Amino acid sequence: MLTTLIVAFTLAVNPPAGFNPRPILDAIRQVETGGCADPANAVGDGGKAIGPYQIWATYWADAVEYDPSLVANGETHQSVRNAAYAERVIMAYWRRYAPSWDAQTLSRIHNGGPKGHKRGATLKYWGKVQAALMGQ
Repeated sequence: MLTTLIVAFTLAVNPPAGFNPRPILDAIRQVETGGCADPANAVGDGGKAIGPYQIWATYWADAVEYDPSLVANGETHQSVRNAAYAERVIMAYWRRYAPSWDAQTLSRIHNGGPKGHKRGATLKYWGKVQAALMGQ
């Protein structure tokens, strides 16, 4: 178990200097809740995913474990309904797991978890995000 944790931490890299996540975040949000009249109150995956970025409680808890400042003011999983807060959660999650900061890797991790960038099941999701990026 400890070896697995060490490997997970050593594979993640910090974002490059000047990295701007805005286009990727906007594309992910478009894919997740772009057609929703009230994205803050969007619920998906049988009630497991909430907010404009459709974040699960397990995703949120993972990000909080990595960056405890995410709960410094009493925030809970329900706080991901706020887009700005959800983006902080996403960035912490990516900092924890992203081996690179390209749009495909980040999108697939958001959709498929820590190893999402390696899962074939996330390729279709990446196609949707890629299309949203091209439409920006």
